[in-house]
Amino acid sequence: MNQYPAWKYVLILVVTVVGIFYALPNLYGEDPAVQVSPARAAVSVDDETAGVVEARLSEAGLEPLRVETLDGRLLVRFGNAEDQLKAADVLRQALGEDYVVALNLAPSTPAWLRAINALPMYLGLDLRGGVHFLMEVDMDAAME
Repeated sequence: MNQYPAWKYVLILVVTVVGIFYALPNLYGEDPAVQVSPARAAVSVDDETAGVVEARLSEAGLEPLRVETLDGRLLVRFGNAEDQLKAADVLRQALGEDYVVALNLAPSTPAWLRAINALPMYLGLDLRGGVHFLMEVDMDAAME
């Protein structure tokens, strides 16, 4: 019978447990979200901006899961993509050109996993379904 030293079994067990532990964030998925960022340096995202965002969303009948301020930007999480799209339209009209309103998929990793820097694996566009481009060619300019 082939017998290995005990330290090798312990090492295999520790590596497996750590690998499973850091793979956990992939199980939690992502929340559809709207990200609000300042369009220029003179504008900032603060509590007043968050209040305007929450007021406009409640007027439109949209209930966000959570509103967070992270690194000078506002992240508004929703339960489904339909509410996310409606909220993006409402916020673009409400905030004007001082802010950039973008669609986002925010990871829903619990805080205890984020605290130890366990983040989900982000898939590239090729693994998520790709991107479709439509290209127009100005034939007159091409012929010249």
